[in-house]
Amino acid sequence: MSEDRRTILNMLSQGKITPEEAERLLAAVDAGPARIDPPADTPKAKPKYLRVAVDTDEHGKPTRVNVRVPMQLLRAGVRLSSIIPPEARERVNEAMRRKGHASFDLNSLKPENLEELIEQLNDLTVDVDQERTKVRIYCE
Repeated sequence: MSEDRRTILNMLSQGKITPEEAERLLAAVDAGPARIDPPADTPKAKPKYLRVAVDTDEHGKPTRVNVRVPMQLLRAGVRLSSIIPPEARERVNEAMRRKGHASFDLNSLKPENLEELIEQLNDLTVDVDQERTKVRIYCE
C-alpha cells in the first residue's frame, strides 16, 4: 500500500475527512499525477545545466553519480580560452592531434559558436542502458 493511500485511510479512520472525500482522494492517487504538455509552438527555455547521471551495480556495490554542470561555466570557459596566448593554443592543438583528435582546434572556440552549441544541446538526451549500468546525459 502506498504512503498516500495509507495517509488518506488514516485521515478517514480519524474522522478528519468523509468517506466521499476519501473516495475522491483515493481516485486522484490512483489516477497519478496530472500531466500538462506545453503547446507545440511554445519555444523551449534555454537550458541552464548539463546533467550526467550514472547508476551502476558493479561487483555488488551500487554506485550513483549525479553531475550538474552549469551552462554558465561552459560560457566562462570559452571566454577564458580567448586570453590563452597563441603559442599555448598551438601546443594544445598539437597535443590533441597527437592523441588522435585532429579535428579539434582551440582557435575555433568562440562565444557565438558556444551559444549555437548550447541551443542544440537543448534537444540532447543520451540514454545508455546496460545490464547493470544506466547512463543519462541531458539538459535541463
